[in-house]
Amino acid sequence: MSKTVTLRVDDETYRNLNRWAGAENRSVSNFIETAVKEHVRHSAFVDDAEMAGILADERLVERLKRGSRDARRKKGRFAV
Repeated sequence: MSKTVTLRVDDETYRNLNRWAGAENRSVSNFIETAVKEHVRHSAFVDDAEMAGILADERLVERLKRGSRDARRKKGRFAV
């Protein structure tokens, strides 16, 4: 189920949002929703080249595995 979120922006930001949304023939609400989804998608995941770099670093992979095991065992302190 979708939720309604109230967002406060200054006048200049709203004018820009309205102009950009209009250029894509969308509502401001839809423009913001799409922009947020795109930002989360790019921020939450790594691309193939970055993942290849991570997997190539054996020391890092081992540390990630150890951290995952420790988390499952609730061992150590975790930052929130």
